[in-house]
Amino acid sequence: MYRFRNLLASSVLKNKHGFRFKSYISLTSSKAEFPMRHIGPREEDQTTMLDFLGFKSLDELSNKAVPEKIRLKKLMEMDEPISEYELMEKIRSIASKNQLYRTYIGMGYYNTCVPHTILRNIFENPGWTTQYTPYQPEVAQGRLESLLNFQTMITDLTGLHVANASLLDEGTAAAEGLSLCYRHNKRKTLFVGDKVHPQTLGVVETRAESLGLKVVVLPPAKMDFSNHDVSGVLLQYPDTEGNLEDYSEVLAKAHEHGTLGVVAADLLSLCIAMAPAEMGADIAVGSTQRFGLPLGYGGPHAGFFAAKESLVRLMPGRMIGVTRDADGQAACRLALQTREQHIRRDKATSNICTAQALLANMSAMYAVYHGPKGLKQIATRVHEATLLLNAALKETGNVVHNQQFFDTLKVTPKLSLEQIKNRCRQLKINVRYFEDEDVGISLDETVSIKDLNDICWIFGYDGEITNFEGHTSLGKYDIANSKLKRTSTYLTHPVFNSHHSETRIVRYMKSLENKDISLVHSMIPLGSCTMKLNSTTEMMPCSMREFNQLHPFVPLEQAEGYMQLLDELHKDLCTITGYDRISFQPNSGAQGEYAGLRAIQSYHASRGEAHRNVCLIPVSAHGTNPASAQMCGMDVQPVHVNKNATIDLERLTEQVEKYSQNLSCLMITYPSTFGVFEDTIADICDLIHKHGGQVYLDGANMNAQVGLCCPGHYGSDVSHLNLHKTFCIPHGGGGPGMGPIGVKEHLAPFLPNHPVVATGSDNIKSFGTVSAGPFGSAAILPISWAYIKMMGAKGLRKATQVAILNANYMSKRLEGHYTTLFRSESSGLVAHEFILDVREYKKTANVEAVDIAKRLMDFGFHAPTMSWPVSGTLMIEPTESEDKEELDRFCEALICIKEEINEIENGKMDKRINPLKFAPHTQKQIITEDWNRPYTREQAAFPAAFVKAETKIWPSIGRIDDIYGDRHLVCTCPPILPDF
Repeated sequence: MYRFRNLLASSVLKNKHGFRFKSYISLTSSKAEFPMRHIGPREEDQTTMLDFLGFKSLDELSNKAVPEKIRLKKLMEMDEPISEYELMEKIRSIASKNQLYRTYIGMGYYNTCVPHTILRNIFENPGWTTQYTPYQPEVAQGRLESLLNFQTMITDLTGLHVANASLLDEGTAAAEGLSLCYRHNKRKTLFVGDKVHPQTLGVVETRAESLGLKVVVLPPAKMDFSNHDVSGVLLQYPDTEGNLEDYSEVLAKAHEHGTLGVVAADLLSLCIAMAPAEMGADIAVGSTQRFGLPLGYGGPHAGFFAAKESLVRLMPGRMIGVTRDADGQAACRLALQTREQHIRRDKATSNICTAQALLANMSAMYAVYHGPKGLKQIATRVHEATLLLNAALKETGNVVHNQQFFDTLKVTPKLSLEQIKNRCRQLKINVRYFEDEDVGISLDETVSIKDLNDICWIFGYDGEITNFEGHTSLGKYDIANSKLKRTSTYLTHPVFNSHHSETRIVRYMKSLENKDISLVHSMIPLGSCTMKLNSTTEMMPCSMREFNQLHPFVPLEQAEGYMQLLDELHKDLCTITGYDRISFQPNSGAQGEYAGLRAIQSYHASRGEAHRNVCLIPVSAHGTNPASAQMCGMDVQPVHVNKNATIDLERLTEQVEKYSQNLSCLMITYPSTFGVFEDTIADICDLIHKHGGQVYLDGANMNAQVGLCCPGHYGSDVSHLNLHKTFCIPHGGGGPGMGPIGVKEHLAPFLPNHPVVATGSDNIKSFGTVSAGPFGSAAILPISWAYIKMMGAKGLRKATQVAILNANYMSKRLEGHYTTLFRSESSGLVAHEFILDVREYKKTANVEAVDIAKRLMDFGFHAPTMSWPVSGTLMIEPTESEDKEELDRFCEALICIKEEINEIENGKMDKRINPLKFAPHTQKQIITEDWNRPYTREQAAFPAAFVKAETKIWPSIGRIDDIYGDRHLVCTCPPILPDF
């Protein structure tokens, strides 16, 4: 009926008596409805904005903004868009092709019971999924406190001193751990236990190769550290075959010779087994997936990283620290940010694209909800089920190889392997098959008595297990009766012992959510970050069990739905980018950069040109680029730009000729991070190719290109695509993200592979593995698939045009108040983002970019990107999803702030005591009796007419004291809960 009404439209119809009447049903077709919902400005508003800029149409604007040489001449050839309701029918059909067997494969991935209250109130809640990285802590205290809980959970369970706020997955966390060992002592050899998970080993070997490090795989008992060249050792606990071993002796020998020890630990096992620190580990890594995170066909999941305090300044990733605000109130913020890539570039030890904040918050809340007793009960029940299975299998004549175990058994079955496989198919059960025809079974918190009996039948057991308790004869293998029993306490902080009823946990989650600004409140105008609409329809498939309950290592025929979705998304992304092949393995933008650069290196090596190692990177490129090139072991050479922010072709030519024999690639961002379409991009690509190099075009700014130009057409060889930017995957407070790479055909054989799952038939010359999951964070790919399917070619093109319209409209509206730092010389326009120069105000009014950023919070807005890519500036990206009314409100806020700056410059306000220097203003400050500031409470809290009392967003704390926090580093929950 819905479609029928739209087909009727507003046409003139006849009734049965012959009278003519006009239908007042909307003319809008259901197939065109989603683009209208996604794009913010209404048609009449677009016309008004175009008039303001002096253009007659979006086409005229985009033709002026995008250089003619690279512009697409016709509309992309894509499927017709479908409506939101049609899309749900289609995705349900695709999802039904995934076969949900009961899966006991293990290898670091387990079935979980995701508490429904966490699923609904965090995972499915835009108030938690649409925030950005908490760089503005005054309006991010909720997720900061939750991430502090995460860090406390990790340090307690591992027994180590400090933890970061998550990494991408266990494989990359292990690689980061060994990289830290190398940074610490500069030794060139790494030892890895022979029973480390294969996907972890794959990532470690790949990362080590690019740094020139040697990986030696050995049984722990055979490791000899006496040659003094071993940087670090990586051990799995329990190992991939399920063995739980005490590594104290191995780690002690390593320490005798200056080698650091990294233990990859199963977090749930640590609830009843000895902590890594108790056996001498310097670093512990792993995944929190089994703490309430869906399998998701491999991700997204939160990796963890913990270390001794002496290594804290070498640690990768974000860290949350406790500090104080202007009123002396305890508060959280990101600590030690000077390690990050946007400051240290190629010398960085941390990269902002390496976190999974949303998933870390879910796993932290899982621990808060269950508490230490609940977690221990879950771990004990899993272990008891494995004890029962062990006894039943042995009783039947199967050979179990494990002497001590937690949840995994390696079995030589008494039945033939073919019989085992047939019985598994009959009951729709997945187990792990080893190369030596042994079988692995890994149990988890979802296992029931029926599941146990079904597994036993597969292995020929004719008896029946009736319950988990009372089997005293199993004590021989019980961790509780071994030297590996955990004796130390954990999660003693009140936060883990106070919220065990659903009433309490719901209120706690809501109290944290209320402290954050997200897209449910107002626009987040962060340049380079593209905080656009993450629609409900796009997000719904992520909750479908057919997508989120699939183990990443099941046979591909059980993942037919995923394969169809990946094929369709592959086709669409190739059309959009002009590339020939896409790899979905990189699970962040930084991983995509790394993978793309490694593919280039492998390509050169295949041609006998492995010496090509120079990577040219303009200073206008994205901040992660130099850090990624350094991780690949490349020689990074900066390329300077003109005063107008464009690359000087003459100087670039000189550099290219200078490094011609060793030139590997140019790594360029387009449009540049300065917000400008460079007219010479195609000429630049030609220049690089003439000297034997490749062009890596950073895809961070694809939101200004989709439907208007294609990187693969104008000369780029490879790009990563930030699906969490251009293609609508939400940022999740600092992760998840996806960074698949697109390549031209000649680079296709060098795309990432995987040691467990075949990810492509022709990547035969692959450099290796970049992520633990074969297809990265596969469970969030339906979001981008859905966005493209509902937008269609016309909708995608229009979204890009409106993104450019919004940015240019705001830039022009702010003329006379602020200076836009860079514009295209040929068009006078910016791209989809622009930079405001506020540096002069430091001299004239003692006002810096940070003051404007904090003052915007009083207007209810998150700040733009601050002091990057140019120090002392603000970079604004409105996206196409924000309507004219919201753009005008933000402009009005900035204009009001400029008027306050004018008052300071004119001597009407003090340079030290004014609303900007004291921003943001909390509710507590406003209602205090002791108001002694030379401006009114109303000016402080309600600085513009649109800031209403009934909708006011109050920062929960005053301005953060970062210096105090870095001097007094505290990265776990304080002994007494602060008043957050």
